[in-house]
Amino acid sequence: MKRVVVTGLGAITPIGNNIQAYLEGLQQGISGANLITRFDATQFKTQFACEVKNFIPDELLDKKEARKMDLFTQFAMVAAEEAVVDAGINQQLEQLDLDRIGVVWGSGIGGLHSLEKEIEEFILGNGTPRYNPFMIPKMIIDIAAGLISIKYGFRGINYATVSACATSGQSVANAFDHIRLGKNNIIITGGSEAAITKVGIGGFNAMKAMSTRNDDYKTASRPYDSERDGFVLGEGAGALVLEELEHAQKRGAKIYAEVMGSACTSDAYHMTAPHPEGISVSNVMKLALEEAQLTPEQVDYVNVHGTSTPLGDVAELKAIQKVFGESAYRMNISSTKSMTGHLLGAAGAIESIACILAMNHHFVPPTINHFNDDPEIDPKLNLTFNQMQEREINVAMSNTFGFGGHNSTVIFKRFEN
Repeated sequence: MKRVVVTGLGAITPIGNNIQAYLEGLQQGISGANLITRFDATQFKTQFACEVKNFIPDELLDKKEARKMDLFTQFAMVAAEEAVVDAGINQQLEQLDLDRIGVVWGSGIGGLHSLEKEIEEFILGNGTPRYNPFMIPKMIIDIAAGLISIKYGFRGINYATVSACATSGQSVANAFDHIRLGKNNIIITGGSEAAITKVGIGGFNAMKAMSTRNDDYKTASRPYDSERDGFVLGEGAGALVLEELEHAQKRGAKIYAEVMGSACTSDAYHMTAPHPEGISVSNVMKLALEEAQLTPEQVDYVNVHGTSTPLGDVAELKAIQKVFGESAYRMNISSTKSMTGHLLGAAGAIESIACILAMNHHFVPPTINHFNDDPEIDPKLNLTFNQMQEREINVAMSNTFGFGGHNSTVIFKRFEN
């Protein structure tokens, strides 16, 4: 098997619109939550979310092309460009084999903004079906991967992953597999999401999945706090350039980390609820460690799924303790969703990036908004509450889980030649 490394990063998040700003947000423990500005949410049970701030598509993309894209695709294009430039690929397109550069990009929901807008305009109209000719391309989830490849001429493997909130974790895992099997030299991977719409907020409210802490929205995403009452919806995108090691070295690319292992499992239990004992969550971490040929004792940091839901938070920690045993008390654990909110299909990508940034900058991002201990949670676990901690990280694990029972884990290691 070939070795796979990370040579480029890009991000647009509720706490920073590029990698540097995202890094600073993680270090400072910033909350990305604000009252919703995308529509009038005063009649909704939840009136806040973690929106991306100061995003002006016409300043970042070709104006004509931007109008053909849903917001989730705009996020994807901006994050992917940052990653491609960071990796130096844009300067070497004429020297690279574009047939062996691919895109694996995911979204849990896709073009919800565009679909909602078109339906509203049809209902408010006179009944004549005058739909935008770009409605379908705006809506479909695979369009982000397609447009990234079109922009740069990447002719390698190209497709979208969809597995709810495990989506972009599986994107990274799939890209890793394609490269280590020798099928591609480089893959731009990650995910994007833009579901802060009337349908998105209303739908998750109907499920009673989201926090309704409208009077204290800045601290509403509070994983592992005894008074947590649901997740806070976020949006944005994360992009990683994965590359075969020798290929990266030959072209002089900088290397952020090595991808060591990944795994995907299914709970096979419930449509939306996690298995209370985290059986398949334990298994996905075990399988990823086995593939990485690492022991639990070697893991320094786990970026958990940690959405701030009553059931999910406890189930994941039970699974971690089952897998890591006494080592669970030595490592750091944190949920960066306490800052960014839950980016659904983009969560795995931005949280993988959080792991890589933590490794390169020697710190553990905090789990902010912790006020009250949960008696169901072992107090000896280091959940990195409220402030970042300085730490040398050699191995980091990213967990993401989705409705339908989808689980994904990716493991990154400090690169050693």
